[in-house]
Amino acid sequence: MASIFSRIIAGELPANFVWQDDMCVAFLSNRPLRPGHTLVVPRAEIGHWLDVEADLLGRLMSTAQAIGRAQMAAFEPARIGLVLVGLEVPHVHFHVVPINGVHDLDFDNQDPNPDPDMMVRSAEAIRTELRLLGHAESARSA
Repeated sequence: MASIFSRIIAGELPANFVWQDDMCVAFLSNRPLRPGHTLVVPRAEIGHWLDVEADLLGRLMSTAQAIGRAQMAAFEPARIGLVLVGLEVPHVHFHVVPINGVHDLDFDNQDPNPDPDMMVRSAEAIRTELRLLGHAESARSA
């Protein structure tokens, strides 16, 4: 059975995409820790990051870095957090989160019902900053 992320990538489930290329995508978490919380996900369904080939791992990291730079400009946090856990969905994904302290990375604080307008504004802010940074991979708005 396809993971929820594979279903999102296939367009079967909605998401606020901010990045799409031939190897990976990035979309807002539907249970954000903070506004702008983005998931960077390979198109290939790979269950554990230890199984990701080096070139794809490099692409995921460079994409996460581009997303982080866009988040820094859009949200002006103290830092951008990067978390790789892999317990909740068996499909490799990086959490890229604008943070003001380590407490902002506490997954017990996920928002199960984020404001839809905030989600749209956050995605558009990230896409805008990605375009300003010269990234053609910035996804078009839904």
